[in-house]
Amino acid sequence: MVDRLSIERRSALMRRVRSRDTSPEITVRRIAHRLGFRFRLHRRDLPGTPDIVFPSLRAVIFVHGCFWHRHHNCKKASTPKSRIDFWTLKFEHNVARDLRNKSALRRLGWRVHTVWECELKKPARLERSIERFLTTSRTRARQIDAARSFAK
Repeated sequence: MVDRLSIERRSALMRRVRSRDTSPEITVRRIAHRLGFRFRLHRRDLPGTPDIVFPSLRAVIFVHGCFWHRHHNCKKASTPKSRIDFWTLKFEHNVARDLRNKSALRRLGWRVHTVWECELKKPARLERSIERFLTTSRTRARQIDAARSFAK
């Protein structure tokens, strides 16, 4: 199937796709802040440069677009009709990179949570999910601190 846009217009459109400070990411930040959690953004010293980092909790949140990161069984994770080989390879690389980054973070002792773009449609459920993840992370961080102080 032929692309409806010219090569130049498609290229301009794709250049406008941002990797940080997206509206889904800002929504997740607002939820975390409202819940009383403070965070850092896009820490380059961590694998995958997580979108939201909670250093004291050793927890990170990735905010993934369903299209780019291939959210399983999501309507937004469609594959373009043109250049199918290119897109298939690109998506496979994205998914593999995401898995490598999550594994590396976990090996370093970080807890990892992924928020998918489509989850923003149900804000109450998303807020409960984030709250559960962060409170569990807080509890775990306190247990680790207590064990360290006991060992001294």
